[in-house]
Amino acid sequence: MSTIYLFTSDDLHVLTQWDTPTICNALELIVPERRAIGFTVEPMVSLHPGATPIVGLARTGTVRAKEPPRGNVAERMAWYEYVAEAAMPTVVIIQDLDDRPGYGAFWGEVNTNLHHKLGALGCVTNGSFRDLAASNKDFQIIGGRVGPSHAHIHVVDFAKPVNVFGMQAAHDDVIHADEHGAVVVPAHCVKLLPEKIGLVAMREKVILDLCANPAFSVEALRKVLAASRDIH
Repeated sequence: MSTIYLFTSDDLHVLTQWDTPTICNALELIVPERRAIGFTVEPMVSLHPGATPIVGLARTGTVRAKEPPRGNVAERMAWYEYVAEAAMPTVVIIQDLDDRPGYGAFWGEVNTNLHHKLGALGCVTNGSFRDLAASNKDFQIIGGRVGPSHAHIHVVDFAKPVNVFGMQAAHDDVIHADEHGAVVVPAHCVKLLPEKIGLVAMREKVILDLCANPAFSVEALRKVLAASRDIH
């Protein structure tokens, strides 16, 4: 049975025009109870700094690299099939389970090109990545660090909830990510975000306009802050 979504691929694409901090700002208005959850909370490294944000459905997995696989692990082909089976563009969310995440890199020239062909826009991971110059130019990675080796990297499991730097994500969650980090966008918020982003922008504009005004003063700031709160 096919999944019924509250949004379309076009709705997701619309959100790529705003950076992830802006998305977080707007979510604070729509779902204030999530103000302190749902986003990464550690510094991250971008494969393509300054690139357009990526927005897609989460494809989740866990990896290890420090030691060879022990016991049953996921078959790599099964993982690829899982990533490819999506009604919309995806963002891969990989949790590295090693005691030192990033010991070995899952992402590099081969996997960025392969996952791009499978329909993924990029990845968010606490693990590492490599092959900076050779990786796919249209595949973004927001990762924990850069490293030289893949060591014993292997997929442990997939399609289950993961936690990447404090961001808990599950299969089919909407993920918005850029060089700042990543955030989970609740499904019912996707279509509401553009309007709320406009409201946030208007509230910020009156403050920024004052900052650019040579007549700036604390008294003027007091008035502008009051006016900003009244913008609905």
